[in-house]
Amino acid sequence: MKAPDEPTRFTVHFEKGIPTKLEVGDKAITGALDIFKAANEIGRANGVGRVDIVESRFIGLKSRGCYDTPGLTILRTAHRDLEGLVMDSKVRAIRDQMVTSNWTACLYNGMYFSPEREFLHNSIIFSQRQVEGKVNMVAYKGSAFVVGRSSETSNLYSETESSMDTLEGFSPMDTSGFIAIQAIRLEKYGARKIRDGEPLAPI
Repeated sequence: MKAPDEPTRFTVHFEKGIPTKLEVGDKAITGALDIFKAANEIGRANGVGRVDIVESRFIGLKSRGCYDTPGLTILRTAHRDLEGLVMDSKVRAIRDQMVTSNWTACLYNGMYFSPEREFLHNSIIFSQRQVEGKVNMVAYKGSAFVVGRSSETSNLYSETESSMDTLEGFSPMDTSGFIAIQAIRLEKYGARKIRDGEPLAPI
């Protein structure tokens, strides 16, 4: 691959899910278009963002698609990683299960000006309210990967609270009670399978 032998290190800043600044070297790029162009250049130079897929068209046919999306690959990678730090897990799961694929279908099938797209758009706006922070990345020889992330506004992640060495907010009794409650429906499911002569874990 014709790409630099030295990795390109950069940082992407987000506010409410929107990239607001890209820092690379001694440059700080702002403005949506300029950020996109800078991410494109970083990705292009490092061979990032080549996509070769077979996709299903709206009319039912399958077609091969080859795309070059260096900037979007970088920004999406950064955005998804930051969501993992600052976004409520249940909101993210519902968004991924119900909103993402339908939003994609609206755009792909030319339904941008539809009422369903407006409904999905409002869901996305709500989900992104707390997506604020910065993501440190490296682009190198065809890959763009995250090496760190932080947020000054989110309180969802705490290294102390999640450490197995401290766990000051929990006691063994809390854990036992949680496990017992979670097991109720599984015990009932297993009892029904035993009653009906079904294996508990079919292979």
